[in-house]
Amino acid sequence: MKVLVETSARHVHLSKDSIKVLFGDNYNLTPKRYLSQPEQFVCAEKVEIVGLKGSIKGVSVLGPLRSKTQVEISLTDARKIGISAPIRESGDLYRTAGCEIIGPNGKYALKEGVIAAKRHIHVPLNEVKEHLFTDGQIVRVKIDSTDRSGILDDVIIRISDKFELAMHIDTDEANALGLNGNVDTYGEIILKNG
Repeated sequence: MKVLVETSARHVHLSKDSIKVLFGDNYNLTPKRYLSQPEQFVCAEKVEIVGLKGSIKGVSVLGPLRSKTQVEISLTDARKIGISAPIRESGDLYRTAGCEIIGPNGKYALKEGVIAAKRHIHVPLNEVKEHLFTDGQIVRVKIDSTDRSGILDDVIIRISDKFELAMHIDTDEANALGLNGNVDTYGEIILKNG
């Protein structure tokens, strides 16, 4: 089965509390561009994330609001700014590192919530029966590129009726495979027992 492979660059998901500190009372995020996953969008707003060794300015905010603030960076980003970011699924924030987030209205001290996102495939319910996927299943994905084709292991399947079929990898993984962000890339899902 083929799947669209998308590169997910560093970004921040904000909660109501963090938006208040960073942008002000009753602030509403401004959608700039909608993403492949329904109701998900890149905002016009940007923030700075600060670690022990430095910071990264101009980090995109993704909407809509989340119940918890979460920062997703690559392992290269994490090392550069001095944060120990574990590889985790989105939302799995227990005992993760924190950071400071700076917005135009103030600074938000995030106690935990910085991760390097585990590579994953969003699978809509209508694909589950045909391909016998289960939520949490681990697969491999073969990705062909001009000079650096490869197979990514430990790819988690995430299933929801709110998803569109797409695989997400971070910028480190995309760069290792020599992917060009201007060209659609597809991977072939390989079942672990196949």
